[in-house]
Amino acid sequence: MSQKENETPQATDQEKAEAIGALLGHCKNLLQQSFEGSTVEGQVGEHPIFGPLFLYTLKLNGQSYSCGFLIGEVARTVQNNPRPDLWLSSFFVDMVREGVSRPLPEQPKSEEESKTFVEQQVLPACARGIGEEFAGRQVHLEVSMNPEVGPVLEAGLPEFKEGPNTTALPIAFLFTLYLLNRDPSEPVIESLNRILAEQAAAGVQ
Repeated sequence: MSQKENETPQATDQEKAEAIGALLGHCKNLLQQSFEGSTVEGQVGEHPIFGPLFLYTLKLNGQSYSCGFLIGEVARTVQNNPRPDLWLSSFFVDMVREGVSRPLPEQPKSEEESKTFVEQQVLPACARGIGEEFAGRQVHLEVSMNPEVGPVLEAGLPEFKEGPNTTALPIAFLFTLYLLNRDPSEPVIESLNRILAEQAAAGVQ
């Protein structure tokens, strides 16, 4: 193998790092422009399952607010959303309105702590968000085990007897969102809304 061939993987890694750095900086600027008088710090983290993360801390009026994002979702938003600045800033708006510093939640230090955290914080947050979004509609929630991804949160709309009526998301993913100061109910709500759209398209009222 030639020296040039040996260098190819390193060049690819470097290009990838440069692209990540450029995206990190671009989103940092978008956030800073969205909140007049703010400063924004950004860094890249790594999740053992979901890969690289962007972690941003917005400082405004003596307070600081932190939020994290999976790089994949940021890249898709920047490419496909005509206003990625509105998408990014939406995760900070409520925190800024409250006016109380909100760092990222402290990471559990053991498997037992993680289990307790999920049971006492993550799952109740999902139930609250889903209940508010689908008030007046029956939604079935249950934790089950998936042989491929482990524990999942199943959310179903039992009013539909035919066609799609249930979605399931890995608890590890919802837990990660919570630790990034994100609402873990959001992806569940999005999945349930897709079910409603599919049922409506099929003519089910």
